[in-house]
Amino acid sequence: MMKHIVLHKTLSIFIASVWIVNGLFCKLLDLVPRHRQIVGSILGDDQAVFFTQVIGILELLMAAWILSRIKPQLCAIVQILVVAAMNAIEFFLVPEMLLFGRANSIVAIVFIGFIYFNEFVLNKKPAQPA
Repeated sequence: MMKHIVLHKTLSIFIASVWIVNGLFCKLLDLVPRHRQIVGSILGDDQAVFFTQVIGILELLMAAWILSRIKPQLCAIVQILVVAAMNAIEFFLVPEMLLFGRANSIVAIVFIGFIYFNEFVLNKKPAQPA
């Protein structure tokens, strides 16, 4: 049981760090311009900086939510839906701009798997006695 707790906490930190890296470094600090270019391609170049920064802030808030452990199952569901939606949009609208092209969806599916496993397998609550 203790191993599950340690693994759950470790995976939670890893998942939050993915949101932090993407939100802060890739979007807010614009260290990976491809993110801004993808947003510009979808929403228009004149809106790219603003919406990329908004997305970056939202990703940092997601990391804070994960680390807060407030409503963790709802948080996991929201993460899964956001990752799936973002990747579906990019898959169909701008696959040529993705790091691995359409194969980026494999990375997204693996990340979704980590989120699901961490919250719904590792953090599964014991059944209440009847």
